[in-house]
Amino acid sequence: MKKVHESDFEYRFGDNGPKYLTKGPNIDLGIVVLKPGQDFQNHYHTTCEEVFYILEGNIDFYINNQRYPVQPGDMIQCSPGDSHYLINTSTAPFKAVFIKSPHIGVNDSVAIDAPIITKGVE
Repeated sequence: MKKVHESDFEYRFGDNGPKYLTKGPNIDLGIVVLKPGQDFQNHYHTTCEEVFYILEGNIDFYINNQRYPVQPGDMIQCSPGDSHYLINTSTAPFKAVFIKSPHIGVNDSVAIDAPIITKGVE
């Protein structure tokens, strides 16, 4: 059994980005926050599947360079190899829960160039 509170952990970039609430033994779970105008590096995972459940805000996910606008209550599931890029072009903060599985104990993220973003194109 493990019990933690979100306030016990720090975001990777001070007041934004991801923060892990647990790593392993079977899954990794955390929170990601992006403020208006912020983005998160386009990347993919070689082994892990990653799921995002949107809690607050509206942002654009780019999965394999295709845009998917999201809002609270939406879920995004990325299979290993699916590139995912997050950008908050709104005026409100974004917050989501993320789950990565399986926990493998090493970084399996591969950073890649951001997708080409064309305004107004769905």
